[in-house]
Amino acid sequence: MEKLDKCRICRRMGEKLFLKGEKCFLPSCPVTKRPYAPGQSGGKGRMRKTSDYAKQLLEKQKARAIYGLSEKQMSNYFEIARKKRHSTGNELIRLIEMRADNMVYRGGLSASRSEARQMVTHGNVFVNDKKIHSPSLQLKVGDTVRANLPAAKEPRKDISPWLKPTKAGNEFEIAMDPDIENITSSINIQLIIEFYSR
Repeated sequence: MEKLDKCRICRRMGEKLFLKGEKCFLPSCPVTKRPYAPGQSGGKGRMRKTSDYAKQLLEKQKARAIYGLSEKQMSNYFEIARKKRHSTGNELIRLIEMRADNMVYRGGLSASRSEARQMVTHGNVFVNDKKIHSPSLQLKVGDTVRANLPAAKEPRKDISPWLKPTKAGNEFEIAMDPDIENITSSINIQLIIEFYSR
């Protein structure tokens, strides 16, 4: 899946996953122009597989695409979540959401998660005033995240409610744990748990 164009991934999933940031809101978005699966038979109304396994696999692939995770990363997060006392599904989402690259995106400092990942690896993100280079770094409540943004770039206004922006504009504090119910409205976490529990 990693080698596919991001727009083809969205078309394969049958919905916008907003992998390209602002481009996804434009009328030229391929998902809007061609709302069917890619390939020669994509527009011919072919029926998607509806077996339980197919549904579970598709949901897992969708989550991986949204967060930009490899299969190894996703399965590792599941194994960590499975060993926790809390709900496996909630813990899985919390682990993924608390990644540094995802927090940069949620905090409005990047247009997409892939851009956030690039910012981190290039050393443009600081956590508690310390430069980081690992997109998968696990953050926690109370951490402060800051990014060096180009002079012409303004942070997005739609930041997540569990983050508290500072007056600096390019900085925010993680005020509380992510709102799992709000996040999972677009992902059926139970299908993902079922896939890895086979």
